[in-house]
Amino acid sequence: MTTCATVSRDLAEPSAATAASARTWLLLEQPGPWGAKAFTSSHLDPRIGRALEAAAAGTGVRLALIRRPGRHADRHQPQRRRVFAAHTVPGACWLRTAEVADPAELLALDFGRLGRGETCDFGTPHQGEPLALVCTNAKRDRCCALLGRPLVAELAASGAGEVWEVTHLGGHRFGPTMLVLPYGYAYARLDAASAKGIVEAARDGRMVPRHCRGRSAFERPGQAAELTVRSLIGEDRAEVLTVATAEGAEGRWTVRVTHTDGRAWSALVEQVAVAPARPESCGAQPGTPTRMEVRSLHEEPHGWLPP
Repeated sequence: MTTCATVSRDLAEPSAATAASARTWLLLEQPGPWGAKAFTSSHLDPRIGRALEAAAAGTGVRLALIRRPGRHADRHQPQRRRVFAAHTVPGACWLRTAEVADPAELLALDFGRLGRGETCDFGTPHQGEPLALVCTNAKRDRCCALLGRPLVAELAASGAGEVWEVTHLGGHRFGPTMLVLPYGYAYARLDAASAKGIVEAARDGRMVPRHCRGRSAFERPGQAAELTVRSLIGEDRAEVLTVATAEGAEGRWTVRVTHTDGRAWSALVEQVAVAPARPESCGAQPGTPTRMEVRSLHEEPHGWLPP
């Protein structure tokens, strides 16, 4: 059976502005197999999984399980687990890490404050390499395993960054997909060479426009506008652009993109249906996903302020 990733690639479906939106990511190490709904269908106690999902709902915090690349044996022996928290808003991003003996310890966190970018004294600053998170959850979509597992294995063997498998980044049909923290840029249809280049760029505080799906700190209209501005001015420094979005008519947004050097742009972004119909994940009925199109982009006069 043809996979959703093959169909998407054959149709040359753009992957820009398709990143999952999350101001803050909270990542919990969980060895062993994962189910489609990993927080309630893995070796994590489903009661804790449900409680964590409820605590994160509506806070801007996105949860995911992670595990080391390689064999996924879980011997059900007590062990301390790595946890990462990352805030991805430009100019305020951070990446911190901790270990927990019991995942239930995370329920003591103030998820609302985490979503707003407050560290809540969680753990300590992560001093190592950027995190490279590759989606490999076959039970969510088989493309994630077929395409993600070889990529994560090669990345881990090469020593490129700190590499983890992750349960879900959205956009199975753009596999293999990767999220890089602390900046929160997501990428699509990677091979090992391009993935290594992306991790190397993150070490230097840069992002890579090619293959980029967008920055998770922004909603999809903002992702589209930011990537368009980056393409226009050739900007790859991760922290210099931010966006503010205001909705106009249904399915249309005005997005203001600002640069730390004082420049600003106004973009009109429209949501349009993608044709022809295609499966958005393996085994799903063909559907009509949407994409974000930047209809116009204007640089604002220097010193101009929006009304």
